[in-house]
Amino acid sequence: MIHQSNPQPLFDPPIVGRAIVDAFRKLDPRQQARNPVIFVVAVGAMMTSVILIADLLRGITDGLLFNLQITLWLWFTVLFSNFAEAMAEGRGKAQADSLRKTRREMTARLLVGGNGSQKEKRVPAPELRIGDLVVCEAGDQIPGDGEVVEGIASVDESAITGESAPVIRESGGDRSAVTGGTRVLSDRIVIRITAEQGSTFLDRMIALVEGAKRKKTPNEIALTILLSGLTIIFLLAVISLKPFADYAEAESGLTRTAVTIPVLIALLVCLIPTTIGGLLSAIGISGMDRLIQRNVLATSGRAVEAAGDVDVLLLDKTGTITLGNRMATAFHPAAGVDQARLAHAAQLSSLADETPEGRSVVILAKEKYGLRGQELAAPHAHFVPFTAQTRMSGIDFPALNGRPAIAIRKGAADAVRQHVTVLGGRYPNDVDALVNHIAAEGGTPLVVAEDREVLGVIELKDVVKGGMSERFAQLRKMGIRTVMITGDNPLTAAAIAAEAGVDDFMAQATPEDKLRRIRQEQANGHLVAMTGDGTNDAPALAQSDVGVAMNTGTQAAREAGNMIDLDSDPTKLIEIVEIGKQLLMTRGALTTFSIANDVAKYFAIIPALFGGIYAATGTTAGPLSALNIMRLTSPESAILSAIIFNALIIVALIPLALRGIAYRPLGAAAVLRRNLLIYGLGGLVIPFIGIKLIDIVITILGLV
Repeated sequence: MIHQSNPQPLFDPPIVGRAIVDAFRKLDPRQQARNPVIFVVAVGAMMTSVILIADLLRGITDGLLFNLQITLWLWFTVLFSNFAEAMAEGRGKAQADSLRKTRREMTARLLVGGNGSQKEKRVPAPELRIGDLVVCEAGDQIPGDGEVVEGIASVDESAITGESAPVIRESGGDRSAVTGGTRVLSDRIVIRITAEQGSTFLDRMIALVEGAKRKKTPNEIALTILLSGLTIIFLLAVISLKPFADYAEAESGLTRTAVTIPVLIALLVCLIPTTIGGLLSAIGISGMDRLIQRNVLATSGRAVEAAGDVDVLLLDKTGTITLGNRMATAFHPAAGVDQARLAHAAQLSSLADETPEGRSVVILAKEKYGLRGQELAAPHAHFVPFTAQTRMSGIDFPALNGRPAIAIRKGAADAVRQHVTVLGGRYPNDVDALVNHIAAEGGTPLVVAEDREVLGVIELKDVVKGGMSERFAQLRKMGIRTVMITGDNPLTAAAIAAEAGVDDFMAQATPEDKLRRIRQEQANGHLVAMTGDGTNDAPALAQSDVGVAMNTGTQAAREAGNMIDLDSDPTKLIEIVEIGKQLLMTRGALTTFSIANDVAKYFAIIPALFGGIYAATGTTAGPLSALNIMRLTSPESAILSAIIFNALIIVALIPLALRGIAYRPLGAAAVLRRNLLIYGLGGLVIPFIGIKLIDIVITILGLV
C-alpha cells in the first residue's frame, strides 16, 4: 500500500538492517563504477589493503597501525556511501514488498465466443492478453489493467491508493479505467484488458518505488561529470606531490618520508568531493520517495527534476481551484418565456449530459417543477451528448404525427449564440445581459435554446477552495506563473481568477487550445506543468514538461502523463512542484557543502603534512608549519583525523539527504544567499572544528 497515514520512520530497523547488508553487496565493482568519485575511493582502499598485506608478509611493522587505520576508514567511506544509497532504495523496497502482497495468483472469468453466444471460462490471470474481455462481480479481484466496457460498479482501490473509500468505475466517460489487484465491491462489469501481464500498472509501480530501473537524470549526469572532472584534477595534483615531496625531504635532510602511498591516497580521498559523491544517488532516490509518500508516482527522476524547474502551471478551474461541485441553482427565463417551459427544455437538453453540471440541471428541474426525465424522453428522440468541442448538449425530436421537428440545445453562451444564428434566429439582448450579470458574479451561465428561440439562462455556482489565493501567492514568490483553464465564458473566468489570485486564465478553452497554449509557453522558454484525467487531455499531458494524470482517469491520460496521482487530487500539482524544488535545493546545498568541505580539509591537511620540510637545524617546524592554524599534533594525526571526518560526515548528512532541505517559497537570489551562508560557510567552518576534535581524541587514545 502506497498511502501511509503515518510517515515511515527515517531509520526503520528492518530498512536499516537491509541497507547494511546491501551496503556490502554494492561493493561489487560493476556497481561501484556507476559512481566515479566513490569508485576512486574504492580503488584507493584496495591499493592500501594490498600495501598493508604486503607489509605484513614482509614483516614490516613501521607505520603498520597507521596504514591499517587509513585502510579501514577508506573502506568505511565506501560502505557509508553505499549505505546512504541503500537506505534510500530500502524505503522504496519496503513499499514494493507491500505492493507485492496485493499481486497474488488469481483466476479470471474470460468471455469467449461471439456476441450472441459468449460464455465464461476460468483461466489463470497471467494468460490474459490485450483485448481479452473478462467479467468481474462483487467480491472478485480485477485480474489486470483494463477499461470498463459494460456496466457500473464500486471498486475498492485501497491496495493501490491507500484510500479506504470505494470509487465508481463505469463504461464510457473518464472513469472507465481499472487497475489489476483492486477488488469489485458491488454489481457486475465487463473489462477489456489493456496491458500484458508483467507490464501492468502494479508492475510498473513496484519497479518505480524500488528503483530497479532507475536511470540518472540529466542534472545528475551533468553533476557527475563535474565531480569526475574535479576528481581527475585532484588526482593529478596529488600524484605530482610525490616527486616534489621526495625532493624537498631530501634537501631538508629528512631520512623518513611522510608522504607515503597510503598518505597520498588518503589525501586524495579527502580532497575529492566524496561527500556529495556519496550522497548524490540517495538524494535523487529519496526525492522520488517523497513523491510516493504523497501518493504520486513519477515515471522517471527526470520528471521530478523538471517539476523543480517548472515556471508555468496550467490548472483546471473545476475541482482544482474551485470545489468542483458546480451545480445548477436557478433558471432565468428570457422575456416572454415561462420559467416552467425553460426548466422543461433545460432538463430535456441535459438528459444526455453526463457531466455533474448536466445532472444537476435535471435534479433542479425535478425539485422545482416535479419533472422527470424518463417521462420526457419521447420515442424516436435523438440525444446529443456534451463534448468539449461543441460545448453543448441537447435532444432532437423528429417530425411525428403532424408535430414539427424540434431541436433543443443547452451550452455555453457563445456556442448557443452561434447555433441560433446559423438557424436564422435572434439572440436577445436581455439574455446577453443575464449572461454577463451571472458571469460577473462568479457564476457560470448556460443558455438554453429551442430551435431558433432562446428560452433563457441556467445559473451554475461553484466556490473557490479555501487558501488557494495564499498558495498562488507562494508560487508567485517562487517565480511560477499560474494559468487557470476553464470552459467558462471570459467574464466568469475573470471573476474566479480574481478571487483565486491566479496570474492568467484561459476561457472557453478546448483541448486544442490547451495544447496550443503549452506549445506557446515552451516556445518562449518556459517549463510547463499541467493536470488532466480525460482522453482529450492526453495530447496536452504528453506535450507538457510535467504532466500529472489522475488515477481515476482514462488509460490514455495515464500513459500520456509522466506522473500519476493515485489520489486523483488536481491540487497535488502544487505539492509536486514544491517537492521538485526541494530536490534541486537539497542537491545544490549538499554540493556547496561538499566543495566547501574540500577547501577546509585542504588547509587542514597540507600544512600539517609538510610542516617539517625545510626546518631549521635542531627544529622540527618548517616554514609551512605557520599555516597549521589548527595546530594538529602531527602529519599522521592530520591525515587520520581528516579521513575519519570525511567518512563520518557522509553518515551525518544521510538524514538531510533522505528528508531533503526544508522548503521555503523564496526567489532564486534569496535561495542562493541562504545556501551560501548556511552550507557554504558551514562547509568551511565545520571541518576545522570536527578535524580538530578528532585529532584531540585520537592523540589521547594513542592511535598515532
